Amino acid sequence: MTDPVTTDGPRALLLSGGGRYADPWHPFAATTVRLAALLTGCGLRVDVRDDVDDALAGLAVAPPDLLVVNVGQPRDGGPAPLPGAAADGFAAYLAGSRPLLGVHSSATSFEGFDAWEERLGGRWVRDVSMHPEHGPAAVQVLGPHPVTAGLADFVLLDERYTHLRVQPDVTAVAGHEHEGRRHPLVWVRDADGTRTAYDALGHDERSYDSAEHLRLLRGVVGWLLGG
Repeated sequence: MTDPVTTDGPRALLLSGGGRYADPWHPFAATTVRLAALLTGCGLRVDVRDDVDDALAGLAVAPPDLLVVNVGQPRDGGPAPLPGAAADGFAAYLAGSRPLLGVHSSATSFEGFDAWEERLGGRWVRDVSMHPEHGPAAVQVLGPHPVTAGLADFVLLDERYTHLRVQPDVTAVAGHEHEGRRHPLVWVRDADGTRTAYDALGHDERSYDSAEHLRLLRGVVGWLLGG
């Protein structure tokens, strides 16, 4: 999957779970189509890549204006990203000032690659993190923050990631309640002008049937691009 969706705006590189970054639980091709449409609607040129390690290697040569990561944890037991050009390109992007958006199961990926968790602001922790059964998910809008302006609490069909390891300097803009405790679902992070966001929603394409989820993501993308 390498077909670009073209507009005249800044360029987004959308990494989609393919090859060893696919898994049995997430329909990455379907969710990537929805994400690409959303990004295009935000005025971005979108390049979709499911050859993830090759795309990561290219970050050192031609970094996009926005990197969006929608992948799973490789099931082959190998390191992610692959050592060499992929790891070097990814590390260079993460250490730079260009914006980053991680989506759903991307928080489970790149296990052991510390630069990913440090930049993303958190991750899924094996044998600690979990989610209740997929179904109607009540999302609490937190704030105030520009990305949630005018948005009220909403319900959608999705998973609710729970007990993630989250760094203290992120700002949660949406969350949910589980067993009497609030857990972040969407957060943003601004480290000296370097902007990052993570959206734990988006298990499958039904998540993007929610007008409120799309509105929240549009706010996130606008904020990432300096709005």
